[in-house]
Amino acid sequence: MKHALFALALAFALVPAKADPVAEIASPGKVLAVQIQIDGDGRPSYSVTRGGKDVIQPSRLGFLLTDQPKLERNFKLDGVETAAHDDTWEQPWGEWRFIRNHYNELRVHLKEKIAPARKLDIVFRVYDDGVGFRYEFPEQPQLKTVNIGEELTEFAVADPAEAWWEVGGEWNRYEQLYQHTRLDQVSQAHTPLTIKTDKGLYIAFHEAALVDYSAMWLRRVDGQRLKTVLSPSAQHAAKVLRTAPFPSPWRTMIIADSAPGLYMSHLELNLNEPAKVDVAWFKPYKYAGIWWGMHLGLETWGSGPHHGATTENTKRMIDFAAANGFKEVLVEGWNYSWDDDWFANGHDLSYTRAYPDFDIKALAAYAKAKGVKIIGHHETFGKVDNYEAQLPAALDLLAGLGYDSIKTGYVADAGGLRVKGADGKTYYEYHDSQASAVHHLKVVTEAAGRHIGVVDHEPIKDTGLRRTYPNWVSREGARGQEYNAWGNPPNPPNHESLLVFTRMLAGPFDFTPGVLSLTGQKGQKIRNTVTHQLADYIVLYSPVQMVADLPENYAKYPGPFQFIKDVPTDWQDTRVLAGEPGQFAVIARKDRNSANWYLGAVGDDTKRTLTVKLDFLDNKHRWVAETYLDAKDADWDTNPHAIDIGKRAVKPGETLTLNLARGGGAAIRFVAK
Repeated sequence: MKHALFALALAFALVPAKADPVAEIASPGKVLAVQIQIDGDGRPSYSVTRGGKDVIQPSRLGFLLTDQPKLERNFKLDGVETAAHDDTWEQPWGEWRFIRNHYNELRVHLKEKIAPARKLDIVFRVYDDGVGFRYEFPEQPQLKTVNIGEELTEFAVADPAEAWWEVGGEWNRYEQLYQHTRLDQVSQAHTPLTIKTDKGLYIAFHEAALVDYSAMWLRRVDGQRLKTVLSPSAQHAAKVLRTAPFPSPWRTMIIADSAPGLYMSHLELNLNEPAKVDVAWFKPYKYAGIWWGMHLGLETWGSGPHHGATTENTKRMIDFAAANGFKEVLVEGWNYSWDDDWFANGHDLSYTRAYPDFDIKALAAYAKAKGVKIIGHHETFGKVDNYEAQLPAALDLLAGLGYDSIKTGYVADAGGLRVKGADGKTYYEYHDSQASAVHHLKVVTEAAGRHIGVVDHEPIKDTGLRRTYPNWVSREGARGQEYNAWGNPPNPPNHESLLVFTRMLAGPFDFTPGVLSLTGQKGQKIRNTVTHQLADYIVLYSPVQMVADLPENYAKYPGPFQFIKDVPTDWQDTRVLAGEPGQFAVIARKDRNSANWYLGAVGDDTKRTLTVKLDFLDNKHRWVAETYLDAKDADWDTNPHAIDIGKRAVKPGETLTLNLARGGGAAIRFVAK
């Protein structure tokens, strides 16, 4: 009994006590408010209210350091500053062309009451749809080098909630299946982590501006209290090693009345710095590629009789792209050497030496003559040290050949990134460690100097850095289309409707849609109808979208293929019209280069009827809807190619009814006349 009472008392002691705020600030529209408390032991905490009601209850702030006492108690308030900000900035490419950045800022200066009297600042930016806060370590003689063993940041969710989440810190990076549980059943999750309270409030937890710092996982410590866990370091006891002054990444919470409201927020983008790179040279595009055949087992990355990246095969793909208006061609497996057991053993891959059957110079010239460019492919197999040693020469080669994009890859189990430390030794790191964050930004900045855009697979997660480095155009970071080729299991029918309100809140996803054959290896069924694959071009945003299937399969399905040829990849405006995580999502986007709108809808494993009001269409034009809809008997399992393709006049404000099959979808092009 005594032990039980002691455990109960300890649990209460670990929860910040409710104290009078020492500072507070509200959002511009008085929707959200943040309060800062300091308890009797000098422990700072924060809380968030919405309309005067608790959203985040008092939650700890601070750090454990590996070489000094923790930064978590004995603090006093050493000053408060507030500011207001409201401007609008333009994206060079994106889901929206113009983004408003409107917030109120609270800067809290903390100082220890006892020696060594270290200082720590915490900055809150409060928007009507969310909160971002970060720590700033000022320059000070008593804390020059900061060795962070753990961050103590918490998010104590006030109301009971359900959660959609992906397990964090496990072997398969960000490529686990998403789970749907009660919040109090979450173990350790990657972010974005999305919840819905029983009162109907949606919150998405994530981070912004992850620079030279370890990524944040969220571990449930008790009840609905989530605690930050930093991705570990193999090189130091500290998970983050920095020299002051420096800021942490922003810890973010998008807070909305609806699931669509989560996607419509610009919180993470706004919390990143303005562009440091001019990307006037980069234009969004669709691309074909030598890729899907390898996942089907028809071609190989390595050399031999079934080598995919041959001169002949690449010319065929360039011809296909040119004939259909696709601007780029991805070629995987072009370079030495994919021939050993690379995943198990690793090797010294070359990024400047092509296989003999891939004439890299002749193909660059051939593509140029056809109005097409080749996308360079740099698979590292997680051997970051080998890649960085060759990076300048590799990028120079591609730039000299006229390439303007690379796809990088980091195929390795979590904890398997091989890096060279400052001491010259070899270490194995997580994909979202501080070392990985540093590496990815090195690749992006080196590429920017050569006018090359970067799309990375098996990446570090997106935290809005595309605003600062807009040549970081897209990435993977979740289960993509390849799992439909060989995954056991393949992606479920509701995968994309889950992604919209989880992974897609972080930024663009190179999902590689458009597999109209709807079959993977050995006839494995993709759990979509053909309209679902079309809708992915709208629902899963990326400024570069792959036309992933084999050319011969597009020849079999010219009707649906027409939508793929028509759909753009750069947008003036985006509206999420309806949606619930894991059930359905309906998104409309306006083409940046015309008055046309496009609509995509995806569902789950049930038949579903949705109504959509066309209030996004303007009254300046006459509108014709080119519709690609599930036929009455469509079903992902029994009749996936059943599609009704039509055309009819529509009016602004009109209501459309969409009947989605199991695993179904809808894709519509609204043409302005």
